[in-house]
Amino acid sequence: MHQTKPTRAVIFANGTLGDPQAALKNIHPGDLIIAADGGGKHCQALGITPDLLVGDMDSLDADTIDRFASAGTEVIRYPARKDYTDLELALIHAQERGIQEISILAALGQRWDQTLANLLLPAEKNFASSLHIRLVDGSQEIQLVESGKLITLHGVPGDTVSFIPLGGDACGITTEGLEYPLLSENLVFGSTRGISNVLIESMASVRVSEGLLLCVIIHTSQIDEGLKG
Repeated sequence: MHQTKPTRAVIFANGTLGDPQAALKNIHPGDLIIAADGGGKHCQALGITPDLLVGDMDSLDADTIDRFASAGTEVIRYPARKDYTDLELALIHAQERGIQEISILAALGQRWDQTLANLLLPAEKNFASSLHIRLVDGSQEIQLVESGKLITLHGVPGDTVSFIPLGGDACGITTEGLEYPLLSENLVFGSTRGISNVLIESMASVRVSEGLLLCVIIHTSQIDEGLKG
């Protein structure tokens, strides 16, 4: 049980968890742990008991669900015929509990429709207004930069940073701490100009005046460590 009300959550989705040990590094003491249906398999493999298990439970067997419930997991079951994916339902429950920051693990996978929908979930207006959401996949993390918001990026010099405009052109983009700075410039929807920028400091920032940016950070130092290992 949490002694204080958590403001941060980690959600396990039912996609591919490429680097389980890296995933564990995203979990901090006091985090609210949520399994979105089949995300419970990842929790089970990592020896984690989620605080919440949310979904229609079509990806978990009854024994696993019972074990989680017996260990104290709150199970919130939905009918199979529903209007939202299990991951969106998990985000809704996190938001209702006053969560402000969320890391989503295993959100990407073999189904392109699910992957694309998961990538765009942080742009849903109710989430965008109150949540800071990152999708984490091993050494890579993804977040959205909305108009009028300043986003801080963390890493080490040499990490790759890419900006991809969504839903139209992104205008008035200003960055700091990157090798190829943008000073109130535009990125055109469908263009690849924003791909493969580079961190030159441990912290950088990006702001967009109008439009929406998908920001991808590839922590190349983590990849190098993995190759050495």
